[in-house]
Amino acid sequence: QVQLVESGGGLVQAGGSLRLSCAASGRTFSSYAMGWFRQAPGKERECVAAISWSISSTYYADSVKGRLTISRDNAKNTVYLQMNSLKPEDTAVYYCAASHFFGGTHTYTASSYDAWGQGTQVTVSS
Repeated sequence: QVQLVESGGGLVQAGGSLRLSCAASGRTFSSYAMGWFRQAPGKERECVAAISWSISSTYYADSVKGRLTISRDNAKNTVYLQMNSLKPEDTAVYYCAASHFFGGTHTYTASSYDAWGQGTQVTVSS
C-alpha cells in the first residue's frame, strides 16, 4: 500500500497562488491514479482534481477549472496541485489520495481511493 504525505499548504490572500505536493512511498506509485480532495468545515469531501497513472487523462471539478492544475512526476513519486487565482471559498483541508481506478465515477468518488494523506490546510483570506 502506498503512503502519502502532503505539503505546501498555508495562508494566502485572495488572488494568490499555492503549490501543494504529495510525496508517495513505495515502488508502485506509477500504477496508481492520484486525486486531490478538499473538505471545508461542515461540508462533504470533494474531489477537485485527479490524474491517471499514465498522465494522459485529468479531471477537474467545475469550480476549479482554469485555476487549478494537477500534475505528477512518476520518477519522483510525487503529485502536485498548482493553485492560482485562489478564492476564499477554496479554504479547506486538502488531501491527496491514490486509487487503482480511473474513469467514470471512480475518478471523483472518495470511496474509490484506498490510500490517503493526512491533509494540509489551505486558507485564503479576502
